[in-house]
Amino acid sequence: QVQLVESGGGLVQAGGSLRLSCAASGGTFSSYAMGWFRQAPGKEREFVATISVSGLSTYYADSVKGRFTISRDNAKNTVYLQMNSLEPEDTAVYYCGAKYGSSSRHGSQYNNWGQGTQVTVSS
Repeated sequence: QVQLVESGGGLVQAGGSLRLSCAASGGTFSSYAMGWFRQAPGKEREFVATISVSGLSTYYADSVKGRFTISRDNAKNTVYLQMNSLEPEDTAVYYCGAKYGSSSRHGSQYNNWGQGTQVTVSS
């Protein structure tokens, strides 16, 4: 099992940027595909982005494509989510997840989760 801790959330105006970080410990980070998901109040958790174990393959939800970038540093056991051109609709709690093996957009396939970090985008 790997433990995950997210950071970097906060309050930002529409059009602004934030970078989220997710630090992993207790496991072989380079063996896990990583994903970012988010959950807005009253809504289901939704997929945002995922990255393969090597970092060479990424996949994004249509709603964030071109604005968000997922990356990882296996030497630092950390995955990042760079969020640009933020919109009020991006307001949510953002969670990182770890999945042994190949990357996936399906949250049900992830069995390691962080506690989440709040992102609030004001209009």
